[in-house]
Amino acid sequence: MMDSEDKKIDIEGVDPRELYGPQNIYLEQMQELHPNLKIIARGSALTVLGPRSDSEQFRKRLDGLIAYYLKYGYISKESVQQAFSTGVIEHDAPVDKDVIVYGNNGTIVRARTVNQLKLVQSYDRNDLLLAIGPAGSGKTYTAIALAVRALKEKHVKRIILTRPAVEAGEKLGFLPGDMKEKLDPYLQPLYDALNDMIPPAKLQKYIEEGTVQIAPLAYMRGRTLDNAFVILDEAQNTTLPQIKMFLTRMGRNAKFIVTGDVTQIDLPRRSDSGLTRAMEILRGVEGIGIVEFDRRDIVRHPLVKQIVEAFDRSAAVEAAPAPETGK
Repeated sequence: MMDSEDKKIDIEGVDPRELYGPQNIYLEQMQELHPNLKIIARGSALTVLGPRSDSEQFRKRLDGLIAYYLKYGYISKESVQQAFSTGVIEHDAPVDKDVIVYGNNGTIVRARTVNQLKLVQSYDRNDLLLAIGPAGSGKTYTAIALAVRALKEKHVKRIILTRPAVEAGEKLGFLPGDMKEKLDPYLQPLYDALNDMIPPAKLQKYIEEGTVQIAPLAYMRGRTLDNAFVILDEAQNTTLPQIKMFLTRMGRNAKFIVTGDVTQIDLPRRSDSGLTRAMEILRGVEGIGIVEFDRRDIVRHPLVKQIVEAFDRSAAVEAAPAPETGK
């Protein structure tokens, strides 16, 4: 037939195993919904044989299904049915203002506390954010969710996550292994958050391509970070010159978030922390938002909140002046 063609479609942006489904059930469903086509899958490529008009419609609807997956993080028989029959996929999850991004398997990542929501809202108004608060308050997780959303929506081209390389008094030179092996334990919490929001195979590809970069703070020196969402975590362990160096890496179309907990400073002298000084210096500057988390934002095990409160009480007692003793 004159209008028949063989069309090869390269699958981009999604793991073919997710797209084809377990035992290729979604692929078989696509074939059933397009009986005039013969669909052959070979790895990350589809070959479509049949009338040109049918193959063009198939390609358009496949693009719609992939876009749905990239936004919501999962594919179901229902979404395949809708994509390849009507071309419109209805998502039945609630659309709330506190939903940040859809993670793996459609898991909703949302702002769960007042200050997490403040961070999301402040992100819309500012290009640089400082998120300060106790462990377990979700400041870093929320920041990474915002970064993943920005990448999915193509507002930025890459995500860069960084931390000071030396924490808890340990020096890299005294640790075994090559540089990656030395750094990974410090950066693991960042990997954990990303793995909640990006399918493992996709995340690995992003890392290999440089779309997602995770590196120690020292690697930021001399760079200009354009079209990027950059997060500096554990910033309480930076000095003032280090945090200034980091902030001045900001390039065109960049978003920066700095997170830290000023009660967990691991520097030899607490007064060396650049985060507390940066908060004082930058407060009130247009385009910079500061969101301070507190114990009410802690979303880990209920005991974590009690532990933080107990340590805060102990610190307050130690800081109180000793009572005067009369003679």
